[in-house]
Amino acid sequence: MTLGIFSIVTTEILPIGLLTGIGAGFAVSDGMAGLMMTMPGFLAAVSAPLVTVATTRIDRRLMLCVFMLLLAMANLLAAVASDYWLVLLSRVVVGVVIGGFWSIGAGLAERLVPAESVGRATAVIFSAVPLGSVLGVPAGTFIGDLAGWRTAFVVLGVLAFGVLFMLLLVMPPLPPVQATRLSVLRGMLRSVDTRFALLLTFLVVLAHFGAYTYVAPFLEQVTDAGPRLITVFLLVYGAAGIIGNFSGGALVARRPRAAFGLAAGLIAAATLLLPVLGRWEVGAAALLVVWGAAYGAVPVASQTWFAKAAPGSREAASVLFTASFQATISLGALAGGLVVDRTSPSAVMALGGGTAMLAVMAVWVHFARRPTWPAGT
Repeated sequence: MTLGIFSIVTTEILPIGLLTGIGAGFAVSDGMAGLMMTMPGFLAAVSAPLVTVATTRIDRRLMLCVFMLLLAMANLLAAVASDYWLVLLSRVVVGVVIGGFWSIGAGLAERLVPAESVGRATAVIFSAVPLGSVLGVPAGTFIGDLAGWRTAFVVLGVLAFGVLFMLLLVMPPLPPVQATRLSVLRGMLRSVDTRFALLLTFLVVLAHFGAYTYVAPFLEQVTDAGPRLITVFLLVYGAAGIIGNFSGGALVARRPRAAFGLAAGLIAAATLLLPVLGRWEVGAAALLVVWGAAYGAVPVASQTWFAKAAPGSREAASVLFTASFQATISLGALAGGLVVDRTSPSAVMALGGGTAMLAVMAVWVHFARRPTWPAGT
């Protein structure tokens, strides 16, 4: 599961490191190239509930294998694309894969390990998110600089085929145990805890991806960093994300509000300070460490909050988590692209910081209300 999500996350955010190269290859602007981040998010948000409900009676292992096959084909299509619209078509397929694989896989930990290990297993699965940053994106960026961005997508296609083989080899059959229907999803939206989970996920992910999608242009134009140094910066960011993932996973099980609020506050501080301190390489590196550690805790914090809000509907909670997370990734990349094309990368960072501050305020409101988690959490 971890390798599957790692390959998906790396595929989804690889364009961040190769944005300028792909844009130059097809003669499109940075904002237009940012559609490679926007397309998968919107498709994932739509496909998460639709695919999960449509396949509710099919073995979950089989569906995971189908999604890995589609991911491999999408990466190979991007690698051979002769026009930019073919790259965007491949990203549509990636969006369907994200929506389906995450919705089914994000809540599978409790079926794969003993009950006392579910928390640790969930953190391991979600460690794929920062691992995609610390290994996937820097490695893909390095391959792209060395052999061209098309080669990076070929490598990801081969990786997806490898994960497909491993799923067939070691994953046990996973027949559906609880039907996920649209009526269940609608019922979850009546919960105040679910609505707060949606709000916090929207604000934090919007802040992060509105800014992080365009971190490469920022480092090029403001920090004056070259391609190799940008790869190092992304590596540093991802390494901090791994630490944040496991630290956040340990904290969120006991204090979900504190974990979410701390992550949002640190993201706000890092992005607001980048236009000031990011002009120097040391300042940019230090703030990327803070940013990476903070965002590393966000996926596991968001998934845990959704799960606590609906302890009896784990897969349905994963569907809402995936749909909201991916829709906001798309919206953040789109909003950031509009801003960066009209202003500057520094303005995008400031906008992200202000949005993250709204998330901190939302956490404080939830704490002030002091609601109790549903029985069975």
